[in-house]
Amino acid sequence: MNHALVTGASSGIGAATALRLAADGWNLVLTGRDRRRLEELADRTGGRAVAADLTDDDALRQVIDAGRGVDLLVHSAGIGWAGPFAEMEPDRIDRLVELNLTVPMRLTRALLPPRVAFVASVAVVGVRDEDVYAATKAGLRTFAASLRYRGITTTAVFPGAVRTPFFHGRTYDRRFPRMVEPERVADALVDAVLRGRAEVFVPRWLTVADRLHGALPATFHHLARRFG
Repeated sequence: MNHALVTGASSGIGAATALRLAADGWNLVLTGRDRRRLEELADRTGGRAVAADLTDDDALRQVIDAGRGVDLLVHSAGIGWAGPFAEMEPDRIDRLVELNLTVPMRLTRALLPPRVAFVASVAVVGVRDEDVYAATKAGLRTFAASLRYRGITTTAVFPGAVRTPFFHGRTYDRRFPRMVEPERVADALVDAVLRGRAEVFVPRWLTVADRLHGALPATFHHLARRFG
């Protein structure tokens, strides 16, 4: 039986990914900050729940111990912040970078599993008022690409807006992309992992935006300012 560790499994994409993996017969270690939801998910999936704040060193060590020997590590834990960059408090910058980028690096280094999946974001192309969040997700993309030189099979998933607690309390008024369900992202993530795909965008048409950004960045930003 394959074994996987899923972070951020309390809700959203992490929970949906855990359910999809369990349906495919994976043995799971689940970690997240909401103990009640995590334990409920563990009951549904037959997994082991390890409630933890991954930015706490002692808690991170507990997760590392529970995850030793896994075949797949799924990095779904993360936080966001939206607003004018000048209004972002320094401690919020530190917290966001630590959880979104530093923790995945530390956890991956400790476990070095054969397969690693990252829940990134279409924000890697740059998003208005989400400067630091976008930077952390772009960092995950580069980290994933670099790990492949070590012989680790990595998959980075870049969803647009997803209907998860990430957007609770926020007004999502962008014209595009439209929100998708976390189960759609989870299915794309697991399918990409099983096929050894390095990157996948959800929905797939967002790949066009990424390619335009890479080939014609000035044109991309002009269009994003006008229509985004």
